[in-house]
Formats: sequence, structure tokens, C-alpha cells
Amino acid sequence: MANHKSSIKRIRQTESRRLRNRYYAKTARNAVRRLRAMTDKAEAAAAYIKVSSLLDRLAAKGTISKNKAGNLKSKLALHVNKLANA
Repeated sequence: MANHKSSIKRIRQTESRRLRNRYYAKTARNAVRRLRAMTDKAEAAAAYIKVSSLLDRLAAKGTISKNKAGNLKSKLALHVNKLANA
């Protein structure tokens, strides 16, 4: 068990941040899955904007890395663009 007041507070902060990051990362994964499952071009394009924004926010806060956010957005953009050709 921690002995210093600052380390006890740090443990509390770390735990709450871990849970918050887990929630938002899971939410993002589910949003990406839903977008990949879409077949309607207009619906997917609208969802892509929201998912892209969510990924950017998570990357800015450090929940996911900037490169992971960029890679996901790139793959999702390809998916949405392919829907027009199908």
C-alpha cells in the first residue's frame, strides 16, 4: 500500500483515467465496427465524419496513438469510397 498522500492520489487518478480511457476506446471500436458493416453510401459517409472526429479526439487525449487514429481513418475512408463503386 502507498504511504504518501501524493501517491495515494496518483493511484486514484490513474484508476479513474484507466476506466475512462477503456470506455472511450471500446466506444470507438464499436463505432468503427458499425461503420465497416454499413452498405449504404450516404449513411456511411455521415457516420464516417462522426467516427473520424471521435478518433481525432481520442488521439489528442492520448487514449489511442495518433498513428492508429490516422490508420483507422484511412481504412474507413477507403471503405466508404468503395461503397460508391459497388
